[in-house]
Amino acid sequence: MRVVIQRVNYASVQIEGNIFSSISQGLLVLVGIEKEDNDEDIKWLAHKIVNLRIFPDQEGKMNLSVKDVGGDILIVSQFTLHASTKKGFRPSYTKAAPPEIAIPIYEKFIMQVEKELGKSVPTGQFGAYMRVSLENDGPVTIIIDSKNKE
Repeated sequence: MRVVIQRVNYASVQIEGNIFSSISQGLLVLVGIEKEDNDEDIKWLAHKIVNLRIFPDQEGKMNLSVKDVGGDILIVSQFTLHASTKKGFRPSYTKAAPPEIAIPIYEKFIMQVEKELGKSVPTGQFGAYMRVSLENDGPVTIIIDSKNKE
């Protein structure tokens, strides 16, 4: 699994002109799922995201997690995170899991993040055309790949 995490003051997902979900302070997590991803990837990544200390403490140092600050997490599926641009100019998405594999993993990931965070997590809609808006705070953007554990 590969994620792009953005610390935000606000983020929302719009589908067909309507706000589908939104959060205020927290994390926008774009998640791409590979064919080989499994429960170990889900658990490791959910734990890492919820406990990642990227929010400022009273001294302005990034020392607090989204859980510490009572923030929210918005999860959006994004298969294009597994784009390969090695050949030519048209990206290949062969590493991305097809929907029949990706959807159950995506749903388990959401449930695991909710368990770690201790509250429900708004999401995008898998496979839908979405407009994602955000106000990045910092800016702070972090990329994590569960296969590399970094």
